[in-house]
Amino acid sequence: MPYTLITANRNYSSWSLRPWVLMKALGIDFADRIEPFASPDNYQEFRSFSPTGQVPVLLDGEKAVWDSLGITLYLADRHEGIWPADAGARRFAQCGVSEMHGGFSALRNQCTMNVGVRVKPHPPADALKRDIARLEELFTKGLTEFGGPWLAGAEFSALDAFFAPVAFRIRTYGLDVGAGQAWTERMLAHPAMRQWEDEALREEWREITHEEELRAAGMVMEDFRTP
Repeated sequence: MPYTLITANRNYSSWSLRPWVLMKALGIDFADRIEPFASPDNYQEFRSFSPTGQVPVLLDGEKAVWDSLGITLYLADRHEGIWPADAGARRFAQCGVSEMHGGFSALRNQCTMNVGVRVKPHPPADALKRDIARLEELFTKGLTEFGGPWLAGAEFSALDAFFAPVAFRIRTYGLDVGAGQAWTERMLAHPAMRQWEDEALREEWREITHEEELRAAGMVMEDFRTP
């Protein structure tokens, strides 16, 4: 029986994107189940399948595996390719994944993920400037030290998956990440990312809190989503 991966709206759910694109990119078979953000608080509804009341959740038979990092670690015990084979690249990837999972709060809060729009952002606060500078530093180090074209070497890994939502944010808000732009363009062109984007543009769901966060981030210049 294949896994079932439960995710939320394609436009908004950055945490869902990580395991989804990882499994797609590595050819790990799964049934795709979407539980949309239908209201500002979905906790009670999501508790029916998620112990935290949040997504993503991976179902493996009767077992539930929650949190994007928890899912990644679970898959790494069962499938090759989650982490790079080279020890140095693996260390870098694992540290980068942990940093993304626990950090970049200004980027998350001030540049909310919304796949289908293009935004002229407000002038960035100092905390966001630091996050953007750290992105450029991390991207440059990974691409330079391990030779690219992915962040930890020649093969797509969990590190790329964890920064996949950032690729959408970079495009949505026109963020300057220097040498990381080449990785961003490669990431956005990946077939799995294109599939996610196509599905996001066709979504008719709108959730007021996410839309308010978008408007607070800047001026929406273009909206490619289904009206």
